[in-house]
Amino acid sequence: MAKCSVCGKQSQVGHSVSHANNKTKRRFLPNLQHIRVRKGAAVRRAAVCTSCLRSGKVVKAA
Repeated sequence: MAKCSVCGKQSQVGHSVSHANNKTKRRFLPNLQHIRVRKGAAVRRAAVCTSCLRSGKVVKAA
């Protein structure tokens, strides 16, 4: 399952709506990036959404 390891943002469900107003189920996925994250002295890989990256909630490892 797609889930941000910082804020917990995950996929949502909704409808694709055609011009004829036909509705089919679809998923809205968060924009996750798999990056190396510095957590204290340790460095590990994590899936982080781009809004957490932009806001500075995560420190990227060099």
